[in-house]
Amino acid sequence: MAGQEELFAAVDALLKQASAELPPPAERARLRRAAGLSQQQVAAALQLKRRETVADWESGRSAPRPPQRAAYLRLLEGLAARYPAPEAADPAAPSPTSPPSPTATNQETRGGT
Repeated sequence: MAGQEELFAAVDALLKQASAELPPPAERARLRRAAGLSQQQVAAALQLKRRETVADWESGRSAPRPPQRAAYLRLLEGLAARYPAPEAADPAAPSPTSPPSPTATNQETRGGT
């Protein structure tokens, strides 16, 4: 018979699995490609019969179910740690091809510094 600690550990694992969110489908595919993995390799590691199942997860047509869901989430979390998403461009930062400001242009014309 399982002890209380074992039962609580099992319940905690279920709670963690139930509350963990998968990244959006496009991010799932980005992470796999960043690691240089094929859909077939992921399918084999997760003991799936078809590569198309991974394709469906990456397109959002379907979602993984237990027990593969927990393993897939673990894979994605590991890949995200190794291959973080590129930083979104800061809209407030000037772009490198921005024309000079009118003030800078006026100073240059007047010989100012």
